[in-house]
Amino acid sequence: MTVLDKLIAQFARLPGIGKKSATRIVYHLLAADESYNRALAEQIAILKERIHPCPVCGNYTEDDLCTICADARRDRNYLCIVESPGDIAVLESAGEYGGMYHVLGGVISPLDGIGPAQLNIRGIHERVRTEATQELIVATNPTVDGDATALYLKKLFQDSGLRISRLALGLPVGGDLEYADRLTIARSLRGRVPLA
Repeated sequence: MTVLDKLIAQFARLPGIGKKSATRIVYHLLAADESYNRALAEQIAILKERIHPCPVCGNYTEDDLCTICADARRDRNYLCIVESPGDIAVLESAGEYGGMYHVLGGVISPLDGIGPAQLNIRGIHERVRTEATQELIVATNPTVDGDATALYLKKLFQDSGLRISRLALGLPVGGDLEYADRLTIARSLRGRVPLA
């Protein structure tokens, strides 16, 4: 396998990038200025060194706290529970939500050996106990595992006095938040409904 083939294979492992796209990216890099390629390689190399999960919510940050947790203007009455840090970026791009977030680190998936103990559910308990949370907004993906996680969270917090809601309107079943457009996300946030 040549260096070219190995690099194409590495890019093809990225989500949403197939072999054709990976090939186009590699050929673009071959035609690009050497300083651009060097800068790109340096940024990739230091990514894991500088970025870490926020100790409060689990979002990615370079600082002690992520920009959302550090922002005093955010509404602490609302806690939106997401699967991954990438989901926060998608929800924020809609510009409809001004509350706080909490990253689970996945969803309950018995087939993959992931149960509640493998998720950051304990952190939700701590935040509900110490913050002014009035509503939990469950924003797991509309998949079988995402729905199972949402129902688990509803049962877990149903006697807490919190309003528990779930994103609605416009998110397709089996889809990921990461691939939804801004309008769909905005409508889903505005139209959230209590978990049944």
